This record gives sequence, C-alpha cells and structure tokens, in this order.
Amino acid sequence: MNRKTFLYSGLAVVSGLTGVGAAWWRMQARDAAPGDGHLAKGGAPNAAVQAFWRLSFDTPTGASLAMESFRGKPLLLNFWATWCPPCIEELPMLDGFFSVNQKKNWQVVGLAVDQPSAVRKWLQTKPLSFPVGMAGMAGTDLSRSLGNSSGGLPFSAVFDAAGQLRHLKTGKVTPEDLAQWLKMA
Repeated sequence: MNRKTFLYSGLAVVSGLTGVGAAWWRMQARDAAPGDGHLAKGGAPNAAVQAFWRLSFDTPTGASLAMESFRGKPLLLNFWATWCPPCIEELPMLDGFFSVNQKKNWQVVGLAVDQPSAVRKWLQTKPLSFPVGMAGMAGTDLSRSLGNSSGGLPFSAVFDAAGQLRHLKTGKVTPEDLAQWLKMA
C-alpha cells in the first residue's frame, strides 16, 4: 500500500470513529437531560411538546387528525416511512400493541415521513388499525424537536395521559420497550 492510500485510509477510519463518538456523546447528553427542570422528560423542550399538541395532520383519506384529540390517554407516537425497512418491520407489532391495549386506554398514532402517494399505496396492501397522519418531510423536523437528534427512523415518542413526554426510542421498538411503556399507564 502506498503512502497516499495509507493516509486516506487512516483519515477515513478517524472520521468514522469521530462520527460514532459524536453520536454516542449526543445520546448520553440526551439521556442526561431529563430532570434538569428545563426540559420535558426525554429531552424535548417543554415548548416543543406543547406545540406538538396543537398540530394537525391530514390522514391518507384526507381527514384531519388533530393531536389534541389524543390527550387524556397514553399515546405511542411512531414516525415511520415506507422506504425504511426497520419501520415496516415494526409496524405489525405496533398494530398488535394497539389492538390489544386500546381497551386499556392506550393510543397509537403513526406519522408518515414520506410522500402521501407512497403511504396510501402501502396502506392499501397492509392496512393499520391505528390512525396515520401524513407528516411528510416536515416530520423529520418535528421528530427532532421532540428529542430525535439524529432525525433517524423509526422514532417513537411516548406521552402519558397528561400529555407529558415520557420515553423516546430511536430505532426499532422491541417487545421489551412496549412492556416497559405499558407499566407507565
């Protein structure tokens, strides 16, 4: 290997490790944020949580989906997209969670960070029992305001019955996550 190739390879490795370290540091900072008195649980500013409850989204059928209508019961909010394999993999589990727990006052809302036509087409073949809102690409900014610093998908936020943000999850939800969140209600 010549010197130039070795130098570029070394720079690539250092850059990659720097990125991993920065991501780890952000996750640690986010996890430390709750309880500082200035942030809602999970790291989202209280103003962002209050602004979330004032939002409305179109559904795939064109109806309006007001977030305020979900206050008063625990809510699992899931950001997803049709082009996101882990999102698609977890949707049946979230749908099952909703079906089993809606009688226990649990709600689930999916916010699609995607093109409306792609969401409509996907839902025709794999319908969901819970409401879906069309957040579009603005959904990425919304998820960031709620504590998803990377903007990655899937992303879930759990609100208690009082409308306070209690838990955040970047990446695929697990059955263990759902069991933990159920204890909150």
